Amino acid sequence: MTSNVIFQHRQRFQRVFVRSFFGLFTEYETPKLVVIHSLSLTILLRLMQAILLIYSILYLLLYEKGYQKQDTSIVSSVTLKVKGIGYIHTAQNGTLIIDVADYIIPPSENNAIFIMSSYGQTDQTRSKCPESLLLKEAECDNDDECQNKPFSPRANGRWTGRCILPSEGQISNDTFSKTKPSKGLCEYAGWCPPENDEASPALINEVLNFTIFIKNFIEFPVFAVKHKNMVDDLKPCVFHANLSKDCPIFTLDYIVNQAEKDAEERDLMLRLGGVISVKLDWDCDLDRGIKLCKPEYTFARLDVPFREKPFSRGFNFRYAFHWKSTYENHRTLTKAYGLRLIIAVSGKAGKFDSITLSLNTGSLVGIFGLATFFCDIILLHLSKKARTYRKHVFEAVHLRTRFSSVLERPPDLTSTDVKEKSTVLETTTSRTDLVNAMYEVNTKSLRKTSSTRPLTLTNSEKMKVHPEE
Repeated sequence: MTSNVIFQHRQRFQRVFVRSFFGLFTEYETPKLVVIHSLSLTILLRLMQAILLIYSILYLLLYEKGYQKQDTSIVSSVTLKVKGIGYIHTAQNGTLIIDVADYIIPPSENNAIFIMSSYGQTDQTRSKCPESLLLKEAECDNDDECQNKPFSPRANGRWTGRCILPSEGQISNDTFSKTKPSKGLCEYAGWCPPENDEASPALINEVLNFTIFIKNFIEFPVFAVKHKNMVDDLKPCVFHANLSKDCPIFTLDYIVNQAEKDAEERDLMLRLGGVISVKLDWDCDLDRGIKLCKPEYTFARLDVPFREKPFSRGFNFRYAFHWKSTYENHRTLTKAYGLRLIIAVSGKAGKFDSITLSLNTGSLVGIFGLATFFCDIILLHLSKKARTYRKHVFEAVHLRTRFSSVLERPPDLTSTDVKEKSTVLETTTSRTDLVNAMYEVNTKSLRKTSSTRPLTLTNSEKMKVHPEE
């Protein structure tokens, strides 16, 4: 019996598979459409479709240029040049001129530049001298205190273990403090005298009138397009938001004013330094031509404002100039304050592409179908007649299972069915074969009529098959 059942299932599966395979080429399927007359729902549907249509065409397709292929892998090179002459007033009522070689430190950087706006200098000699009065750890009364004190990272050199008292006259009052120190200071070996961090730096005048020339060369590899931020007939100019937008030469005053709106903060930035971001943003429409593509310049402050009282204020660093005279090593230590400009370049380019347009159009069609989706939810679940609408939209089909079919009442057998049953009974020799054969006969009878009744064998039929029972 098991082998026959497996064989029947295999034949049934083969028939279903063949029918489905040929149905792919011979049957056309279309969704069922139900027309519902509802004024309010129709107005809501058309309104949502209009909104989605306007959003899709005006914003996604036109404003966002959904018909173009985009390239954001920009390759950039930046060169910066500064022009201007500054000066400071000296203690002897003189004027010290400072040019580009003095205030651009270092002379060249990658995508950045430092402009010194103020500085403090200390002339030093390699020798031994007392520590700075600002270093409280260096205060002492005798040599033992300098020998047993731990090393301080703020020290100006290596302590020798000697304590220099004020009476020895080696501690200068004019350089570090207006009052006579009450204690001695530990001696160190290094560059003397020590630097005074509390001294006010000398401000370079005319810094805000310095001009910065920003040369930017870009390339979009996908489209093999190269461009620059300079026009072909560039002449000496200064950038102006309305009068000269194509000029890549900016004054430092314009950059600082764009990065910081507070006048007091701007003054502190020139005295104590600061960090400014200069961003060039390219948005090129190659359908119009590359020469019409111009960058947008934006300036922003990156360091923490002084009004917030940060742990580290402004921007500064030290550098030294060394020389040797009469077998002694000398240097001029300079603590430079200024503005560090960091250049960042970003951008994208777009060009018409039919494949991109077709893909975005398919997406827009899907977005347009959201109106029908939301209206179906309202119709089938939130409206007062939702149950009535669901009866028309959904059609329920109940499939009869094999088990329920056997339990139902079989139809009245026709003469043909009786003949088939008699033939089966005469040729069947075992109980198993009899049950399988009778199931097939009843299955054929069930297909010919809708009324069914249980399949049973009469006692006379059983005696014909197995008279011994």
